[in-house]
Amino acid sequence: MNLHAIHHLPDANYAYPYDKETLHLRLRTAKDDVNQVTLHAGDPYEWKSGGGGGNLNAEGAMGWVYEEIVMQKEASTDLFDFWFAEVKPPYRRSRYGFMIENDQQKVFCGDTGLFVLDADNEAAVLGHIGNYFCHPFLNAADVFETPEWAKNTVWYQIFPERFNNADPTISPEGVLPWGSEDPWWYTFFGGDLLGITEKLDYLVDLGINGIYLCPIFTSPSTHKYDTEDYFEIDPHFGTKETFRQFVELAHAKGIKIMLDMVVNHCGYNFGPWQDVLAHGENSEYKDWFHIRNFPVSRVEEEGLPNYDAFAFSKRMPKMRTENPAVRDYFLKVARYWVEEFDIDGWRLDVANEVDHVFWREFRKEVRAVKDDIYILGEVWHDANPWLRGDQFDAVMNYPLTNAINDFIAKDKMTAKEFVDTIARVQVMYSRNVAEVNFNLLGSHDTARLLTLCNDNKQKALLAYTFLITQPGSPCVYYGDEIGMNGGNDPGCRKCMVWDEDLQDHDMFTYFKNIINLRKKHPALRSIEMKWLATGDEEVLLFKKIAPNETIYVVINNSDAIKTVDLSTILTDNHTDLLTTKTLASTSETTILPYTALWLK
Repeated sequence: MNLHAIHHLPDANYAYPYDKETLHLRLRTAKDDVNQVTLHAGDPYEWKSGGGGGNLNAEGAMGWVYEEIVMQKEASTDLFDFWFAEVKPPYRRSRYGFMIENDQQKVFCGDTGLFVLDADNEAAVLGHIGNYFCHPFLNAADVFETPEWAKNTVWYQIFPERFNNADPTISPEGVLPWGSEDPWWYTFFGGDLLGITEKLDYLVDLGINGIYLCPIFTSPSTHKYDTEDYFEIDPHFGTKETFRQFVELAHAKGIKIMLDMVVNHCGYNFGPWQDVLAHGENSEYKDWFHIRNFPVSRVEEEGLPNYDAFAFSKRMPKMRTENPAVRDYFLKVARYWVEEFDIDGWRLDVANEVDHVFWREFRKEVRAVKDDIYILGEVWHDANPWLRGDQFDAVMNYPLTNAINDFIAKDKMTAKEFVDTIARVQVMYSRNVAEVNFNLLGSHDTARLLTLCNDNKQKALLAYTFLITQPGSPCVYYGDEIGMNGGNDPGCRKCMVWDEDLQDHDMFTYFKNIINLRKKHPALRSIEMKWLATGDEEVLLFKKIAPNETIYVVINNSDAIKTVDLSTILTDNHTDLLTTKTLASTSETTILPYTALWLK
């Protein structure tokens, strides 16, 4: 047995309270190295004499009592297998360890290390409670509580300046006719809040029940990530009353609203920064920023700034969030928009560059106002340090994004590599996080999916079809549903196409169908996912499992018609939810290029 591969941490995504009664545990072993893992778990104070469950001491002696739970293989990558079990400690205390077996060895993994077991030492090792990991008490306050509603939410991301111009009277000077040319970083087309409000019924028809808005606060740019006033709506978007009416109407239609805020940095026109520019070392705000020396660099000067900034942009100086005054300012901002306008979520830009202490206070502050507000951090890498129940509920799940796009859109990944990568994503976080994680295929920061697919519509639809089957909160980037394309910023920020003659109505209908099927079928939202063999490397098959439902998903990510025999897997006739056609279990199944089947 490969002992070096065996890994468990009594923390993070390997051991955590799932709810007030349940403990989730994971163990990692080398790929295909282990036949079975049995979890030994019990209350550290429950002992009995004369045998009993788990008592391996001499007959008649006192022995610790534990239960034995055979763990399930949750996922497999190219290097590792991951084993999972849940425990409901009757007294909420738990000691636990892992019995790991293959044809050659039995190994025990516990708090004091790994023990290769034999007839001479097995009883002593398993009978010594000090060898076991400890979860001292399942405290309700330690349970990672994520918003229940987010598990069933399908988001729609809107770049407000480019969605819809409904009030030309508030458009900025020099605004261009809607969609008259491809956007550049400094071109305005006049999108506004009223324009979004007028299209709520369009989003309801699509099946959307969550809207994520890029920043709407006062800013001189098209993107608004260089905020100059966090307490005001940008006048080119509308007024606070316009926003209030938008939120109220969205809520009436069953749609949640998430705003975007930048705590990491401000805009060049932010009042405190302007005060620093005017007064230098004498400014009362000099400690709001990370300034290395004075005078501070001016935006018109050559060279890098002598202060920390987003990337090296002089227009976006970095905030010093460990400063109590800065911390208080942003906590007031966070509360204000929840208290005054009843928003449902905060998406936090460049969240990984802000200190953890601030985010812990942020969570307490907004949860005190609204106990089920959704807190989403922009973190593009493994985000476990932010996802332990005291900071964010979820992050933008770019590891999943990259896997789907590399496999389906770009043809850069083999089917085996894709399965391995999805498995890594599957066990990256606790299930509390995975159930609400923000899953996307493109955003204002990336090239559009259709462009990544070289304008192959079937590929784009296949990518979204897979995304919709994954646990978490999927997101549609505005316009993807009607066939919009575009390269990296600014190409991904084109004006939404409202001319129906230029919209792809077949794509819209397909999006609407898969979104509604996801809402209808719990298995599609479930975290339980098992890969199965098809005999064809280009045809993937997995099943999604809910308590009263199982759905088999077949994916043909190739340019050829595929025929596969699923009769050994599907013992009954199944209906393809995507086409409503019935497939006989005894016949071979044909799958068109770049398509999927959802078989129930």
